[in-house]
Amino acid sequence: MTHPDHSSLRDRALAFRALHVPGRPLVLPNAWDTASARLVEDAGAPAVATTSAGLAWALGAADGDRLGREDALRAVAGVVAAVRVPVTADIESGYATDPAGVAGTVRAVLAAGAVGVNIEDALHEGDAPLRTVAEQAERIAAARAAADEEGVPLFVNARIDTFLRGAGGVDLTLERAAAFVAAGADGVFVPGAVDPETVKLLVEGVRAPLNVMAGPGAPPVAELAGLGVARVSVGSGIAQAAHALVRRAARELLEAGTYGSLADGLDYGALNTLFAGGR
Repeated sequence: MTHPDHSSLRDRALAFRALHVPGRPLVLPNAWDTASARLVEDAGAPAVATTSAGLAWALGAADGDRLGREDALRAVAGVVAAVRVPVTADIESGYATDPAGVAGTVRAVLAAGAVGVNIEDALHEGDAPLRTVAEQAERIAAARAAADEEGVPLFVNARIDTFLRGAGGVDLTLERAAAFVAAGADGVFVPGAVDPETVKLLVEGVRAPLNVMAGPGAPPVAELAGLGVARVSVGSGIAQAAHALVRRAARELLEAGTYGSLADGLDYGALNTLFAGGR
């Protein structure tokens, strides 16, 4: 990976940071490869966020700390190269076993040209669903220090999986959020929390911009904005929908010999023109 110009990287990082406004949330339709990133940008997104699950699936791996750092960051670099808007990378647990490794991943993220990261506190091995507060705070602090040493105000989004993993409610989430913000996180991401009352309590209790993950059954963006949310993303939702279409179309063709699932496909010429235009 070649190192981008630090001045332009700082500018993009500051521009991305400024998009996090409580009550006027940054809306991120997550992408997983260069094609989806270009389509998201073309739809009008002011930034592109990767989904670690979608990215892993596209590379033939399962989500949950199973994809290697080099493969993941190579894909992130491809997304950055494909769009003009700022890119934030979902880096799972940091693609590393210790804080020093997380710092190395952050430096690689910056070298790839991304200006934000999500770092989750979930554990995918052993009995505990989450890392301890102290351990995760060290990882957040390492990410913050690495970015600061590079002179780039990387937006560190601390993902807290209390709700997603059934490991705790609002009180435990707020306790973890406070520790991670103190360690250097710029934002807090709580996937699985979409109930309006819960979101309201989190907005009031977290001293940083709150990111929620939306999808079918979640309140619309306008309602989340009214609750004070600063960022709304959809995780692997769009990738899942795309892959569902692939399976549905393949089964229809193989089992019924018909083509109805292809009826709403994007126009060939429009797609070719979009990708022929370059970044």
